[in-house]
Amino acid sequence: MRVIFLLLFIFFNIHAQEKKYAVNTVAFYNVENLFDTVDDPNNIWDEARTPEGEDRWTEKKYQIKLNNLAKVLPQIGSEFTNQHPAILGLCEVENRQVLIDLISTEKMKNLNYGIIHFDSKDWRGIDVALLFDTTKFIPRSAKTYPLKVEYKGNPSFSRDVLVVFGFLNKEPINFIVNHWPSRGGGQPSIAQRYKAGELNRKIIDSIMDMNPMSKVITMGDFNDNPDDPSIKIALKTESEIEKVTSLVLYNPMEVLYTKKYYWTNYYQGAGYMLDQLIVSGSLLDDNSKLKYLKAGVFNKRWLINGKDKGRWKGYPTKSMVYNRFDPKGYSDHLPVFLYLASEIN
Repeated sequence: MRVIFLLLFIFFNIHAQEKKYAVNTVAFYNVENLFDTVDDPNNIWDEARTPEGEDRWTEKKYQIKLNNLAKVLPQIGSEFTNQHPAILGLCEVENRQVLIDLISTEKMKNLNYGIIHFDSKDWRGIDVALLFDTTKFIPRSAKTYPLKVEYKGNPSFSRDVLVVFGFLNKEPINFIVNHWPSRGGGQPSIAQRYKAGELNRKIIDSIMDMNPMSKVITMGDFNDNPDDPSIKIALKTESEIEKVTSLVLYNPMEVLYTKKYYWTNYYQGAGYMLDQLIVSGSLLDDNSKLKYLKAGVFNKRWLINGKDKGRWKGYPTKSMVYNRFDPKGYSDHLPVFLYLASEIN
């Protein structure tokens, strides 16, 4: 990691006489069931996240959860940029109010974050969202695409796909935020995630049809690994930069997936990279004023269980384990991020 940062530092200093660059972080984080304490009568799942529910979800626990997340989010990618992320994709948020509460915490209230959020028809009542630094990103449009699935043999909806277009440091770019169907559904859920990959590809193709050099970053908890069919075949990704063209999606997480240190989630002893950021080939173009530099996993030691946790050693420290709240927990996923360099005129 330090070597890569040094190389990036050298690169920008060599080119400093010709051009100046600003480097910003784009990040994604599954925040593990960020629910308020209020029972929504339209949402049958959130009853567990109430003071009387099985999680005994009190205002005190909720505030601890918010403050713990607020410790994580501003630090993602800051090792190189020395600043908070310009763009933050989130999933497993209940509603807009929890996002307002999050950016109002002591650690985030002065970071100029705006919110883009829509309520989805997901049966669990959880949504995706985008937080953005209003001093760096100007949104111009935002919409959602429903993902129709089946639940226990009946027609249902998974989380919507959020698509946001705007200008990052005056350069046009599209962000897509995802939370694909869970792996817990067995063979049917594999088909549902493949369908989610096809929907993503359709959205991206519609953007590229208007301009083949459009810049796109699709991010999320895909609930599949970089080499699974929903990513490789349905979404059509490539892991080798030299094979990437403007119409091809580059997935930097696929190489990281081969290294245990970069897994973002664990289940029954197995490691997964369910959380990914995937970029359009246009962000690799030498002539682009907005360029992809590097991707990574924010896997600081304090986010991960130590040896005293026994079977949970090495896992991300969850905020809730078998209905028991851990005041030192964050999420069952680790955040992922990438760096974008934008040329300053």
